[in-house]
Amino acid sequence: MSAVELFGICGSAAVGLGLYGLVVDPRPLRKIVAFDLLGGGVFLLFAVVARRGVGAGFGGDPVPQALAITGLVVAFSATALASALLLRLFEASGRATLRSDAPADPGGEPDGG
Repeated sequence: MSAVELFGICGSAAVGLGLYGLVVDPRPLRKIVAFDLLGGGVFLLFAVVARRGVGAGFGGDPVPQALAITGLVVAFSATALASALLLRLFEASGRATLRSDAPADPGGEPDGG
């Protein structure tokens, strides 16, 4: 197994785990982390695509490299904005969730019983 194949498998695993976290977990902070994991996997796959010509003796493709670098900057700023909005929601409402019927402590017992 070459290093490029290993990076491709790790990128695919990161994308899969990120999608799983986005779909399954309802808490916003964990959704932000899952979205970051998904984006990291996509950027790793872009890097693998950029290296596909090196094995054949060609130079690396600069377009996926530029997309990955630009995407990292955009993902960082989107994460910062989402974290700031979540912090503002928590300061305003005392909860870090949008649903009013969600329990405050997911591991504890619901109120009234």
